[in-house]
Amino acid sequence: MKFEKAYIFSFAAPLMILLSVIGFISRKDDRRIFYLPMGLMGIFIIFEKEFSRGQKRKNILNKIKSYKQTK
Repeated sequence: MKFEKAYIFSFAAPLMILLSVIGFISRKDDRRIFYLPMGLMGIFIIFEKEFSRGQKRKNILNKIKSYKQTK
């Protein structure tokens, strides 16, 4: 179940960005601005995921280094 959620969420951000770009390009009137928040949220999700992944890797590396130093 957890794997399926992660699989679905991995497509959410790029889909949000794609829909935002398509909606922004296809609209000709003032309603184009309504697609910007969706695109910005997609970009924010991707950046946040990359940042948290880097932090988790750094924490794991620090734990490994501290374990090696105690021996």
